[in-house]
Amino acid sequence: MIREHDGTTSDGAGPNEESAADAGMLSRARPYRAAPDGPTKAVEVPVDEPLLPARFHRPGDLVKALLGCLTIALVLFIATIAEATSAGLRADIGEGTANTPPFVVALAGVVSSIAVLVVPLAFAVERLIKRDGLRVADGVLAAVLAHGVALAIDLWVDQWAPASLVAALTQRSPGGEGLTDAVHGYLAPVVAYMCAVGLARRPRWQIVLWLVVGLDGLAVLLGGYTTPMSVIVTVLIGWTVAHGTMYALGVPNVRPTGAMLLAGLRRSGLEPVSCRRAGGAEDTDRLYQVELADGTALDVTVLDREQRTSGFFYRLWRRLQLRGAFTPPRHSLQSLRQTLEQEALAWYAAREAGARTPRLVLAAELGPDAAILVHEHLRGRPMSAVPDEEITDRVLRSAWEQVRRLHQHRIVHRRLSEDALVVEPDGRVHMVDLGAGEVAAGDLSLRMDLAQLLTVLALRVGPERAVAGAADVLGVDAVAAALPLLQPVALDREVRGRLRAVNKERPEGQEELLSRIREQILLVQPQAPVEPVRLQRIRPRTLVTILAGAIAAYLLGSQLAHVDLRSIRDADWRWAALAVLASALSYVAAAMVILGFVPERISFWRTFLVQLAGSFVKLVAPAAVGGVAINTRFLQRSGIPPGQAVSSVGASQLFGMVFTIALLAVFGYLTGTERTPSALSPSSTVIAGILAAAVLALLVAAIPPARRFIVTQARSIFQGVVPRLLDLFQRPSKILTGAAGTLLLTLCFVGCLYASVRAFGGELSFAAVALVFLAGNAIGSAAPTPGGLGAVEATLSGGLTAVGLPVEVAVSATLLYRLLTLWLPVLPGWVAFSVLQRKEAL
Repeated sequence: MIREHDGTTSDGAGPNEESAADAGMLSRARPYRAAPDGPTKAVEVPVDEPLLPARFHRPGDLVKALLGCLTIALVLFIATIAEATSAGLRADIGEGTANTPPFVVALAGVVSSIAVLVVPLAFAVERLIKRDGLRVADGVLAAVLAHGVALAIDLWVDQWAPASLVAALTQRSPGGEGLTDAVHGYLAPVVAYMCAVGLARRPRWQIVLWLVVGLDGLAVLLGGYTTPMSVIVTVLIGWTVAHGTMYALGVPNVRPTGAMLLAGLRRSGLEPVSCRRAGGAEDTDRLYQVELADGTALDVTVLDREQRTSGFFYRLWRRLQLRGAFTPPRHSLQSLRQTLEQEALAWYAAREAGARTPRLVLAAELGPDAAILVHEHLRGRPMSAVPDEEITDRVLRSAWEQVRRLHQHRIVHRRLSEDALVVEPDGRVHMVDLGAGEVAAGDLSLRMDLAQLLTVLALRVGPERAVAGAADVLGVDAVAAALPLLQPVALDREVRGRLRAVNKERPEGQEELLSRIREQILLVQPQAPVEPVRLQRIRPRTLVTILAGAIAAYLLGSQLAHVDLRSIRDADWRWAALAVLASALSYVAAAMVILGFVPERISFWRTFLVQLAGSFVKLVAPAAVGGVAINTRFLQRSGIPPGQAVSSVGASQLFGMVFTIALLAVFGYLTGTERTPSALSPSSTVIAGILAAAVLALLVAAIPPARRFIVTQARSIFQGVVPRLLDLFQRPSKILTGAAGTLLLTLCFVGCLYASVRAFGGELSFAAVALVFLAGNAIGSAAPTPGGLGAVEATLSGGLTAVGLPVEVAVSATLLYRLLTLWLPVLPGWVAFSVLQRKEAL
């Protein structure tokens, strides 16, 4: 919004006059002259505004397209694993069709075939007559794309899909010649056309078209030309492609223009004589500056449905990420009427609380898709446009005074930025941009407001002046309450970006800005709580874990569909007992690894319990993280300094990594020679792996950011680990124990998997099983899921199948191996974890 200096306040007071708001009273705005009674002739007023874009992209369309893709994947997954259910449903429909008179089925097929073509054509003609051919063209394009997607899925099902999915989506055609199509060829384009032409405001046409689609789906289903799962997938494809097309192309822009705005103001009794747009066409907030016939200046904010969805994905992520008290306002989830009422309420409440805000003159709907908020015009500058030397202590005090008045009445601003604070020439501050405000707010939201403004002001005037000004107005206790919320996640996106930029440019040795603010708060209130409030409800890593787990579950579920679990009863339990023994022995080997890389003397029994407790920790943390964390904690509680504890665990991890790479090469070579005529022939797998690793290393070395990251990580490892290894080399018995433990640990896990394979009658060499295990273990350690869940199962079963084991045996052996190494040790691990906690060993 453009604001100017003219030496007056918003209520007409001069720079040396005290406003009523400063005296604790509501400021009185200049009276507005209403239009005279009786019919008047509207005067044509030119509007200075940029051209609006012809189309815009609605985030809601993208959300619906992604939701449709996920639903299609879920339906296909259910069809894959629920083969018996699909067959039973087809049988029930077949029985119902047999009891239906043939002429009824034939009549329904004829009527629906005609209607599904005639009704969309009639709607297209009606739209063309009303000169709305653009929507029809969008619908036709969506129909063409849906037809192409349907053909692609038909080809995939016919050539590569699992047999269970083929049985769920197809059946023998009534004529007995081949199978039916997996996706109903012309129904998907009709659904895509219907969704893309925009039927939301034409309920009659919408009802007719959906009735036709439903009748056609029922007719082909009763006629035996498709299956229930096929109909569901067909409708979902049409719906998904339609919304994807609408998001890619954009929908016609129906946002209100300046002329429509002026007409709305006249209907409300105002007499505009000039209007101009403040900002460009791409601005999120559509602001207009309007002048009335009596010379009064107004600022008009236009709210429309499409503009309110701007930033939808960011708000959705913040809503998922943060706890309820910090959730940003749900404008995109509210109706336009609710948004208008919520924003007007915030303005009225702030004004009633005594805060200096421009008076809200009018809040009204501007047709079914837009609304307006009209305020008196402020003649000042946003703080972002005020030079640093002009931000005096009077300005800071005035800003904090407005926040104090809001918070005394339990009102939060939520958007406290420099642009939300308008500074007059005399140093008084007005508060604007209250659209996201909230009344009857909780304590956490109030404290977050304080943390936001503390950070914003500290970015301009430094932490010392920001904290001093807040403590002078609000009191030291109120400022201290904001300290636990001084976290980046509690700040809005713009402030976080500025904070990162300032921290990058800070002098060497100076702490980050938030740390300096905390230090200033502790200086004025040493008893301030320093423990950060837990704000995040979900982290990005959690989403990655959920996604990886879902993919792994799908892969594992598709493999389980081919397994006859009754074969478990036929397993050789002698080999299974050997697998149990190998799994139990692995905890002894893991304890040897830790003991071997710690020069200090520690208890073997407690170290063994820690490794057993790690099997419980694996269920709540990724495999590579849980073991490192619990071992490091144990060593610290055993009296080893933190730096040396981390170095010892890091040394064991580094040695294990080098040892694993060596074993991969050895077992890969042995596996390759088993299938080649000459014992000296190297494995093609090993050669391919070495070449791939070399190419990857060259790519990383060629990218400067990746190269710097690798060098930094390697330097941090060698700075701590190498000196620790040098200490260990002075005690050969320790190195020997660590190396023996590492070798024994690998052999135990390989032996457990090998025994699991032999328990189900598998015939593989020990070297081949070892190669599969080492690859699966590496992937499981890198997977973000707890214990590598899903990734290990998919890798091991796929690897065993690749080296020649039948799918049923590979999956059964993998499940037995994971049962013995992941699931059964959980209860003993929990007991060990509890015992160690009681003894304060963790």
